[in-house]
Amino acid sequence: MTEVLLFFQNQVLGMQWLNRQLGQLLSALGLNTDSKIGASVQFFLYDVIKISILLCFLIFIISYIQSYFPPERSRKILGRFRGVGANIMAALLGTVTPFCSCSSIPLFIGFSSAGLPLGVTFSFLISSPMVDLGSLLLLTGVFGWKIACAYVIVGLVVAVVGGTMIEKLPLKDQVEPFVRQGAATETDVPGYSRKQRCQYAFDQVTATFRKVFPYILLGVGVGALIHNWIPQAWIETVLGGQNPLGVVLAVLVGIPMYADIFGTIPVAEALLSKGAQLGTVLSFMMAVTTLSLPSLIMLRKAIKPLLMAVFIGICTVGIVLVGYLFNGVQSYLI
Repeated sequence: MTEVLLFFQNQVLGMQWLNRQLGQLLSALGLNTDSKIGASVQFFLYDVIKISILLCFLIFIISYIQSYFPPERSRKILGRFRGVGANIMAALLGTVTPFCSCSSIPLFIGFSSAGLPLGVTFSFLISSPMVDLGSLLLLTGVFGWKIACAYVIVGLVVAVVGGTMIEKLPLKDQVEPFVRQGAATETDVPGYSRKQRCQYAFDQVTATFRKVFPYILLGVGVGALIHNWIPQAWIETVLGGQNPLGVVLAVLVGIPMYADIFGTIPVAEALLSKGAQLGTVLSFMMAVTTLSLPSLIMLRKAIKPLLMAVFIGICTVGIVLVGYLFNGVQSYLI
């Protein structure tokens, strides 16, 4: 059983066979893959092809599932739950919704307009960009199933706890009036045929891939640079175990950036291979996907400064704590 899991992790999701084939092809073309330039080219081609294949496959599957959960049906599902149960359902629903924080905000506004509790909508907003079914499979291919499962579980916990804390605070008046006054649609959810769902999923693959591919190229390019050109001693000094503030630094660096999880994984992979601590790397990923500057600018149009500050504060503290937790248990996961 263990051998089957390792084969699925390394050869199906990790596509190590592809890396070997690329290495042989580049060598046949006269490029020395042991040199920095050759290794960078191999890293870049391998990660771009691997992530693109997995991304398209995962978007199709997740979009097909998502076709059963249009906004109105999602609102009705969430409306059946109360208390922490509603926060858990909202966080789980976030795993089958769009891949970046900016595309999650319109749904957040729609749920708020429909009268869902504030904390529930924020559990969804935190979970949606941070955790999704695609990240579970892609993280498994890169870091292994233990780290992938731990990342998803902890991400859901952050979303549930963060939303619950926001619900308990007197912040209901901190949503902009146009959001609360928006009319929730009550139209019936249309039933799609299998063919229509497949067409919807295919359209989502095309639209999403076009949007995220530039960030994949950027992320893989940065990863290749880190992996082959930046000395390991530098990474270990700044983000290794000898720097107790490495997690905080990674979060502060990640917040101004904008990318989805598919664009951050190559960077995280390169940092980890160079000696950065696991928790520090995962905190960087969480900060980039959840607290990117463009998404915060969009979110500010829907909520007031006090609620914005609370949201950023809760997410930042949660991500930092997660980073130190993963650093503490790194030896058990790698």
